[in-house]
Amino acid sequence: MSSRRAESFSDGVFAVAITVLVFNLLSIARPDQVVSYHLLLIAWPQYAAYVVSFLTIGIMWLNHHTMLSHVSRVDRVTLVINTFLLMGVVAVPFPTALIADNLAATARANVPASTAAGAQVATVVYGLVMIAISIGFSGMWLYLAAHQESLAARPIRPPRQATVRFSAGLLGYIIATLIAAFVSPGVALAMYGLIAVYYLFEHLPDSAEAADAEESDLAGAESDGG
Repeated sequence: MSSRRAESFSDGVFAVAITVLVFNLLSIARPDQVVSYHLLLIAWPQYAAYVVSFLTIGIMWLNHHTMLSHVSRVDRVTLVINTFLLMGVVAVPFPTALIADNLAATARANVPASTAAGAQVATVVYGLVMIAISIGFSGMWLYLAAHQESLAARPIRPPRQATVRFSAGLLGYIIATLIAAFVSPGVALAMYGLIAVYYLFEHLPDSAEAADAEESDLAGAESDGG
């Protein structure tokens, strides 16, 4: 199958997942309450969870596009890995809603978020979803790199350092999830946001640069042969 078909399908899934996030903000204006500045201010957990998850899914989409830009076709194993990866992406709005609702409840009750059991569970669930997605991303990249002869239009040549940097977020999500479970959900949420910022920067080799490098090598080989 052409990689473009897989990418088009994945784009649609990412679009749906990122759009559903806004539904978590609709509960702020409840019909039994008059909207006020105070009501909007104490809803900061919903805003924070929305921003973190929106950035996270958006950056995942960028990295997903970068991965598939290296290949011209995908096999059945790639599609299976991609399906599990997308299953995790679509699940992101669920723990986002859990975090927003529980942190908002503790804020209204003036209870420290670090001691709220509900906020703790919600933030841990969020971390587990992120860990599953990170495993999917790392597994897919490693598979594409290992089968580049049959899938890639040109050699991927993934530097080992780039692969390590791309998979580093998995360790970060594990640490953040442990912090959510034993230290503070608020700190963990901040770490989730920082990991999203980390992935905002390019950690995979650019497909255009790989093409240029290949053409440069071919030109060099021809000149040596001439």
